Amino acid sequence: MPDEAEGTKDAGADVEPLPANSVDYVKPTVTANYNYGKMVSYANKYWNNHNDAYRTYGNDCTNFISQAMLAGGWGPKGGAIIQRKSNKYWFYGPTKFTTSYTWAGAENWYWFAKKHSKRTKILSNVWKLASAEVLQADFNRNNNIDHTMIVTKKYRGTPYLTYHTGDTHNKSLKKILSDYPRAWWYAHRT
Repeated sequence: MPDEAEGTKDAGADVEPLPANSVDYVKPTVTANYNYGKMVSYANKYWNNHNDAYRTYGNDCTNFISQAMLAGGWGPKGGAIIQRKSNKYWFYGPTKFTTSYTWAGAENWYWFAKKHSKRTKILSNVWKLASAEVLQADFNRNNNIDHTMIVTKKYRGTPYLTYHTGDTHNKSLKKILSDYPRAWWYAHRT
């Protein structure tokens, strides 16, 4: 749980496929601040062979996404042990107790990425996701995000996602949506 009340999340993303004539957003490989190609390369390299430079958590999905974001240029914010429970900070430390909740907690990551750092923007439809963007799931619709994934491929308008916790590579969005028809989805433009 965060150390403070965060308010209300944005509405979950629509899951209806986009019209066939809709224009597909193509993310640049690099912007002034981030290298999206490095984020995807990292995810492709470490989806199954975990990077020994980082510890693994029982629920490792958000830890994995944080590693990919860091590889692509997201700079740490904060680092003091007193900041670890605050969603305003995002950092990895030498122990669990010196790492921010936002680094490995899906719900906490949402608030850091979207609200406090403004490093992401919530999309209205999951089918708008592009390479290196993040999809989060609230499987139980209890207003607590459970899972985090990264888009590692887009083919013929379909995003393919990669994640830890059931290490999976390039699973189609269509299959994910059919596996979890009752989930609420939060699609992040990174």
